[in-house]
Amino acid sequence: MHTLYFDLRDTKGQQKTIEDNISAAARLLRDGALVAIPTETVYGLGANGLDEAAVRRIFEAKGRPQDNPLILHLTGPQWLPRYCRDIPPMAYVLARKFWPGPLTIILKRGELVPDVTTAGLDTVAVRCPNHPVTLAILREAGVPVAAPSANLSGRPSCTSAQDVLEDMDGRIEGVVDGGPCVVGVESTILDMTCEPPRLLRPGGLPVEELERLIGPIAVDRAVTGTMPEGERPRAPGMKYRHYAPKAPVTVVTGAPAKSAQEIKRRVGPTSGVICFDEYARMFPDQVVHPIGPVDDKLIQAQRVFEALRAFDATKVTEIYTQCPDGQGLGLAVGNRLKKAAGFREVEADSEKIVLGLTGGTGAGKSSALAVLRELGAVVLDCDKVYHKMLAGDEEMQKAISKAFPGVFRPDGTLNRQKLGQEVFMKKEQLEKLNAIVYHFLVPEIQRRLDEAGDSICAIDAINLLESGLDIVCDRTIAITSPTELRVRRIMARDKITEQYARMRITAQKPDEYYRSKCSCELNNDADTAEEFQRIARRFFSRMIRAVREEKQNKKI
Repeated sequence: MHTLYFDLRDTKGQQKTIEDNISAAARLLRDGALVAIPTETVYGLGANGLDEAAVRRIFEAKGRPQDNPLILHLTGPQWLPRYCRDIPPMAYVLARKFWPGPLTIILKRGELVPDVTTAGLDTVAVRCPNHPVTLAILREAGVPVAAPSANLSGRPSCTSAQDVLEDMDGRIEGVVDGGPCVVGVESTILDMTCEPPRLLRPGGLPVEELERLIGPIAVDRAVTGTMPEGERPRAPGMKYRHYAPKAPVTVVTGAPAKSAQEIKRRVGPTSGVICFDEYARMFPDQVVHPIGPVDDKLIQAQRVFEALRAFDATKVTEIYTQCPDGQGLGLAVGNRLKKAAGFREVEADSEKIVLGLTGGTGAGKSSALAVLRELGAVVLDCDKVYHKMLAGDEEMQKAISKAFPGVFRPDGTLNRQKLGQEVFMKKEQLEKLNAIVYHFLVPEIQRRLDEAGDSICAIDAINLLESGLDIVCDRTIAITSPTELRVRRIMARDKITEQYARMRITAQKPDEYYRSKCSCELNNDADTAEEFQRIARRFFSRMIRAVREEKQNKKI
């Protein structure tokens, strides 16, 4: 399919061309085609909202779930009685005040609106966009236009025609270029079928302005978290992960200076950063996309999707982002960032303590971790997490299978012996496998750390340093031990010969490697596990107190 491009930007001397293009775009919509149209919020993927076949093509072109309802775009409140019923007087009050503009109202559905447009709901979402080009197209077309954002489902929304072409070229019949969007985030969605009215999606119209006109508004839980499994979305943007770039996103909340410091503590060489302009200089070694000054939420709204999209053209493997407070447009910007992150959030003022343990086999990590559990720590065993992901993470399985064909059996289980033969005799193959594992394992460990809340956490990872997980740790501890003691412990623990035990130790990195790269060292030269655990208990108790004092001092 060839996608037509209509340039309707306000350029002098092109009035006849603009009028011709408006007529052409309107004709395409009347004829059942899909046309991307500009609005003040984001670009929409439009179709005749009364044409079931055309509306179904929206879902196909976007890859959009069928239970995600669409918004009908109208030229004004005079059309509400045609497509809605049981309209409360307050809906007209809002429409007269805020239309054209970034406000979508949920009302009872009229008979003319097909099921596919509302995803089978008995309600319909309606709005009047504030863009002269699109209003002209709507008037010319003479039909209500159903239009979700003009991006592939799940990706960041489009705020320019070029963004639309990046996602939709060849999938739809036309793209109308009306210039960059002046608001930058989707419309605010307000459900007027309940009392009090309920905010289903924060957007370009701050909820404070609505409340000044109509009084208190309830906030749906989908605004601040994920919807419960099995619940049907009543409006776009409620249920599914949205706005997500390819790399996983972590939102860091809290005071701007503290959130910037927290991101600085976490970033690695392949991290991307979205931050306020004032803090961009803190990240000279990262790919950074500033979204505007701390106090200018309109600029943040205009830039947020551009920033999320930009990382897909880079090699970043993770993205950390600052988040505005929830006042004004900040609620909408923060909602989009948190949706992009799948609501994976870190509080910058967190009291969490993260300790990373590493070292060779037989040094005593298991005994040290037992002590940390006694002290109340949540222990994350990277080896166990990795094997669990091998059995259940389809994306990881696909990546390994692509790099090492044939290592998974027909029933989906891993042939460990075959994979071992592939990687353990060739350094470059082992490095390839490790890169894949780190790509999937590190975000999973970070997610589990976030779930642990304000607690002591211990990461057990022989490749703690190589994977980059040391970045998230307050302390990294090298567990070391004399070689002869390690040999005896491995022989007793694994019931193997002395020769094999020495071979295993020789194949691993020497203690000096861990000693030189970790924050501190816990040497295990004790004769018994009980003696070492007494030493470890004193060691970790002092360390935890020291880290807590450091965090407290930073707050002062």
